[in-house]
Amino acid sequence: MKVYNIAVIPGDGTGPEVTAEAVKILKTAAEKFNFKVEFTEFDFGGERYKRTGETLPDSAIEELRQFDAIQLGAIGHPDVPPGILETGILLKARFSLDQYINLRPVKLFAGVETPLKDKGPEDIDFTVIRENTAGLYTGVGGFTMKGTPNEVAVQAAVYNRHQVDRCLKYAYEYAHKYGKKARGKGDKNTLALCGKTNVLVYLWDLWYRAYCEMGDAEYPDIEREYFHVDATCMWMVKNPEWFDVIVTGNMFGDIITDLGAIIQGGMGIAAGANINPEGIGMFEPIGGSAPKYTGKGVICPLAAIYATQMMLRTLGQEKAAETVEKAVIFVTANKIKSLQAGKMGYSTSEVGDLVAEKVAE
Repeated sequence: MKVYNIAVIPGDGTGPEVTAEAVKILKTAAEKFNFKVEFTEFDFGGERYKRTGETLPDSAIEELRQFDAIQLGAIGHPDVPPGILETGILLKARFSLDQYINLRPVKLFAGVETPLKDKGPEDIDFTVIRENTAGLYTGVGGFTMKGTPNEVAVQAAVYNRHQVDRCLKYAYEYAHKYGKKARGKGDKNTLALCGKTNVLVYLWDLWYRAYCEMGDAEYPDIEREYFHVDATCMWMVKNPEWFDVIVTGNMFGDIITDLGAIIQGGMGIAAGANINPEGIGMFEPIGGSAPKYTGKGVICPLAAIYATQMMLRTLGQEKAAETVEKAVIFVTANKIKSLQAGKMGYSTSEVGDLVAEKVAE
């Protein structure tokens, strides 16, 4: 029997509550599909930082490398200044474990409301692949004359060809394996590059040339498209059905995936993965720690549960992943009233039970 060792970081606020439901679903899927999951919990987060001054020590990075995947709840504590936990835990894990792919499905489930008029699940179903360890987020830059009227702040977006190529390779492979034929785009799966070639001419010239060269040489079966980032935002709202798979850089990806979250129904259903295809991935709900709801049992766990679907697919458990996805859709379509905290019609654990029951059928 295949055994997967999963590191669990419940984190802050409502993170432990939604993580408990994600773990419940993983256990249920393992029992149904004849594999085993073993969990090791870590207490990284705001309370540990307050107690010890530690965020994510180097020794923990080496320990995490030994696992098959990381289940993350949420990071963010009201008693810790913004940026300390986010950079010290989330960004450190992504960079240290070289999780160079951020994978974000933008999928409207049946029964979930979208703010887009006349759009339904058949229209909003695409994936954004964001380069996750380079660009503006590497911190290249600094200040001069800080605190004076002539202060200068510089932060540079830096990419090398290797970083661009490996992200594009993952995106082409993903489009080949999981893509669909976007509406009105012909009979090929499509991969769209989102950039800004008309203004950021050096950076996006590199991306665009690499994108075209790789497509010509290795992926003639994939239809290629290019959109400026501003146009991407516009078409995500006006015609989301045009998109299949989008690949982009770190900063633009950060922005358009938040837009994607709201058009798919909000943070209660938005899940993401930070993936090193040759190493370990970290899977999480996008919505944050929501400290005001801590301990009340009212927060929606479906984003955390859907993150387990992404984990299962990444680990190669395709049937289990498909079953979890169908179970989540069944629950949104037939059971819960809303994704909003306190308005689901069920408690956090009861929603997890509904998904688990459907997975076990």
